[in-house]
Amino acid sequence: MAIRPPMRAEVAESWHRSAAAGVRPDVDEAPITLDVDLLRDHREAHPLAAVFPALDDVLGQAARDFDAVMAVSDASAQLLWVCGSPSALRQAERIGFVEGSNWDERLAGTNAPGVALTLDRPVAVIGQEHFRRSVQQWSCAASPIHHPTTREVLGVLDVTGGAEVAAPQTLAMVRAAARMAESELAQRLLSAGPPVPESRGTLTLHVEALGRSEALVTVTSGGRRRERLRLSPRHSEILVLLASAPRGLSGDELAVLLYEDDQGTSTLRAEVNRFAAGARRRAARLASVPAAGRGARRLARRRGSDDLGRRGQRTVGVLGRAVAPVGGPGVQRLRDALADDLRTRLITSGAPT
Repeated sequence: MAIRPPMRAEVAESWHRSAAAGVRPDVDEAPITLDVDLLRDHREAHPLAAVFPALDDVLGQAARDFDAVMAVSDASAQLLWVCGSPSALRQAERIGFVEGSNWDERLAGTNAPGVALTLDRPVAVIGQEHFRRSVQQWSCAASPIHHPTTREVLGVLDVTGGAEVAAPQTLAMVRAAARMAESELAQRLLSAGPPVPESRGTLTLHVEALGRSEALVTVTSGGRRRERLRLSPRHSEILVLLASAPRGLSGDELAVLLYEDDQGTSTLRAEVNRFAAGARRRAARLASVPAAGRGARRLARRRGSDDLGRRGQRTVGVLGRAVAPVGGPGVQRLRDALADDLRTRLITSGAPT
């Protein structure tokens, strides 16, 4: 009789969470939480939609080659994309490993995507380490994908298959692909975006911060240049961080990105207030940073009043690339992601350096 090896601590803890949530080990399939229409809309709006083609081209093809599947979930463990060899996809359907299903460990039991989300780090779950018996013939390796500046978890990248997936190299490959996705997201944030359609009275910012410590901001209205501003290094850093987070940053998030361990809230509040006051003085309706305190800070464009707290603000389209050569941890992450992406492109291009 074979002796089962001791269960790893992280797996045992996941089993306890699964059992406490009421997951039954004899249930064959994971629950479907998104129907076809909701799944389509959710995928189209999700940030990882922009990098899924690259992931499919690299890791998805590798999964097909050794008869496995690659999956990308959102931050709640809902599978948004599942691709792989036809035979592996048919087998995965039997355990409910399909697009629209939810693999949170509290719903589907111990599995790599669910545990990776809970622990926020790469995880492999091998064979009988799975909580549900129907999944114990599978092995999986998963890694979270983070927003390149806020470090918010956007979703999880996973490879699920047979014995081949149990090799340590699989987890390393999945981790590398997740970092590639983060670099691609950073590159997209920093690259010039499409021009924002301008209407009468609409102001647009063009930010030049690549390779300089003092960002240059050009203000245009109706396609005509109105003013050119040079920001201080600290205000340049704030602008770069806000430009890379179109959904906004809370005061705490901005403090971490600027100061990390030293979260000098009063210092941040003073900096943001000076930033906003300078914008009001030098270019009415130029850009908005809500008064320091509660709420998310974001770049915005408005028509009419320069009241920075007025509702109805919309995210501004910030053109140009923005990575200052100096700065706190947030800018450092952007710079590192851009450097990694450039290095990867140079290596894969085969062009002489």
